[in-house]
Amino acid sequence: MLMVNELFDVRYGHSLELNRLTQTSSSEGIAFVSRKMGDNGIAAYVEPISGVEPSQAGVLTSALSGNGVLSTFLQEAPFYSGYHVAHLTPLKELTKQQMLYYCVCIKSNRFRYSYGRQANRTLKEILIPELHEIPDWVSEVNPDMYAGSDSPAMNIPSITLDTSSWSPFVLNMLFDIQKGKRLTKANMTTGVTPYIGSTDSNNGITAFVGQSAIHKANTISLSYNGSVAEAFYQPAPYWATDDVNALYPKFEMTPAIALFICTVIRQEKYRFNYGRKWHLERMRESVIRLPVTIEGAPDFDFMERYIKTLPYSSNVS
Repeated sequence: MLMVNELFDVRYGHSLELNRLTQTSSSEGIAFVSRKMGDNGIAAYVEPISGVEPSQAGVLTSALSGNGVLSTFLQEAPFYSGYHVAHLTPLKELTKQQMLYYCVCIKSNRFRYSYGRQANRTLKEILIPELHEIPDWVSEVNPDMYAGSDSPAMNIPSITLDTSSWSPFVLNMLFDIQKGKRLTKANMTTGVTPYIGSTDSNNGITAFVGQSAIHKANTISLSYNGSVAEAFYQPAPYWATDDVNALYPKFEMTPAIALFICTVIRQEKYRFNYGRKWHLERMRESVIRLPVTIEGAPDFDFMERYIKTLPYSSNVS
C-alpha cells in the first residue's frame, strides 16, 4: 500500500463559484466539476473564463467535503472546478483502467468522513494499492464498452411536448388488465424467470425464480400496492406478484411506445396511497392523457418518435 500523494500530485482546484459563471450547453462550454456525487461530478457547463486556464484532461477530481465527500472521478476533458474539490494528477503514466480503479479505492474511504471531518488535510495520506497490487481483471475491463450509449435512436432535434392538446383515454380501452399471483418465499425456487414485485427500481425485478412465467413479454407491469403506480415495460415473460397487474396492449405496442406510456402512468401516482389502493376495478376505469391524431386516436407514431429522440434511446429495442 502507498499514500495517495506518492502516486498523485494533490492540489486544490480552481475554487470557483458556479453562480458567478455563465452557463451554456455541453457542446459549447467547459465542464464545471463540483462536489456532486453523480454525473462524473459535473454540475454544469460554462463559458470560458478570461484569465483562468482550465485543468487538463487525465486528472482525477475528489470532493473534500459535503454529502459527496471523496466522490472521485476521472475527467477526460478540460474542466473548471468549484470549492473543496481536489485535483489529483498522476506522477507516472497510468492507464484509464488504473485511474478508474483508484477512483473507487479513494471513494471507498468516504465512511471515515462527515460534515464535521473533511478530507482536505488527509486525502493525500489515504492508503491505496500499489500498481503491482492492482488485480489483473482491472486491465482486462474495457472502460469504453458503453461509449455512444447515450446517443438517440433518431438523429433529429428533440420533439417538444405540448400536453394541452392531449386527450383522455380509459386504461381498459387500451389494455386488457390481468392480476399477478402470490408466490411465497417458501415456494419460490431459483431460476431465470423474472419475478416482478412492488418496487420502484430494477425494472420491477426483485428476483429470478424457477417457476414458469404467468405473463407474456411485451406487456407493462403496474404496481397497485406498495410502490403504487410504478410501471415498467417487460421485454421477457415473467411472474408478477399479487401486488402487480399486467397490462396487455390492445394495439401494436413497441418498446418505445411502452416507455412513453409507462412515464405517463407514473404521473398518476399522487392519486393513490395505502388508504386508497389502485385495485383492479379502479385501475380499469382510470384515465390517462395521451397525444392524439387528427382523428382523435392515440398518436402512437408520435410517442415512438419522441422516445427515439431522447438520449440513450439507441439502446431501446
